[in-house]
Amino acid sequence: MPLGDLIPYAILTALLATMLFYFVGAEEGATSVFPGMTLHEWVHDARHLLGFPCH
Repeated sequence: MPLGDLIPYAILTALLATMLFYFVGAEEGATSVFPGMTLHEWVHDARHLLGFPCH
């Protein structure tokens, strides 16, 4: 497969990884997209695994 054909997949993968990183690491407080602590609780253990403080 030519390298040019892989670029859209690489961009999509980078975008999804960035979104996942945001929701695991930054979805809390002033930068919160969703109100409340529901999303924080869903990703709580992943936050600690990746080294994000949350307490």
